[in-house]
Amino acid sequence: MSKDSEFLWYITNDTRPGHRGDSVIENHNSLATLTEHARALEEHGWKGALIGTGWGRPDTFTVAAALAASTTTFEPLIAIRPGYWRPANFASAAATLDHLTGGRVRVNIVSGLDNLSAYGDQEGNQSERYARTKEFMRLVRRLWTEENVSYDREHFGVAESTVVPRIEIRGDRRHPKLYFGGASEAAERVAATEADVQLFWGEPLDGVGERISRLKALSCELDRDLPPLEFGLRITTLVRETTEQAWADAEAKVAEMAKGNGGSWSDHRRAVAVGQQRLFDLHRSGEVLDDNLYTAPGKYGGGGAGTTWLVGSAEDVARSLRKYQDLGITHFVLSDTPYLAEIKRQGNDLLPLLRG
Repeated sequence: MSKDSEFLWYITNDTRPGHRGDSVIENHNSLATLTEHARALEEHGWKGALIGTGWGRPDTFTVAAALAASTTTFEPLIAIRPGYWRPANFASAAATLDHLTGGRVRVNIVSGLDNLSAYGDQEGNQSERYARTKEFMRLVRRLWTEENVSYDREHFGVAESTVVPRIEIRGDRRHPKLYFGGASEAAERVAATEADVQLFWGEPLDGVGERISRLKALSCELDRDLPPLEFGLRITTLVRETTEQAWADAEAKVAEMAKGNGGSWSDHRRAVAVGQQRLFDLHRSGEVLDDNLYTAPGKYGGGGAGTTWLVGSAEDVARSLRKYQDLGITHFVLSDTPYLAEIKRQGNDLLPLLRG
């Protein structure tokens, strides 16, 4: 794999134990437990982790700040929602954390539907939702890179706004990277012009390759004025010592899921977005696509990154991830349960193959 590829994990950030088959332990969401995960990520070769968001879960930014304070290299990929945050408030909070951590902040902008009324937010239809997201990303980036910013649009406005502390330029990093997901036409238009990294769910290689080509063309068509869009993959990787053991364990996990129709597996039940629906539909094309992309979890309620899994030995999974990298993927957000054990196993067995 390219030395430029980056490998992150996932921290669930959920008050309910047993997320996606994780070990049910006391204090699963305590600072001590989450810090243990973050420190294990540092020790086993991971760059950082995506921290999940949504109303009804602990506040992502607070968790990220606490974990960053307890680590030295761990980079939180902080999932946040426009509407829950105002752009200037968020730009200031992120700039402060970036300063305090020496440039370790990453941001994942989430536009999918949420329980908006619970925190006093409201959005219109899909096109309005993404129009707001586009404004949010544009304004936050300006606040990080310019001073005395004035901006007045449909959804947001500021006057003579300067965020402090200023983001320190580090090499070619001008500000925290803005990751973004979404497969609808409206989402892709936002990604093409405003995102730094477009994240894909675990679709087959052909589908990911087609979307990369489309987004590159769209970036040109819409006169993107930022550095070229980068691409990432968020997927479950079920790795075992042998191919046979991996498939036996994968099938056993799916059998357990089937008993409870997914239960604690899905964070994406409130509304099925375009990209999520595409994932749910994949099992109709076959239980195993490409070499080892397992689609059966999607039949039983696995949502998001839990819908499709790459299954096999470390060598099998590394070979598959290299094929995504050949398409242009450079950011990988992987996970499997039990989370802590798999941070160590995949850090020790999978990452060296991807870096070697």
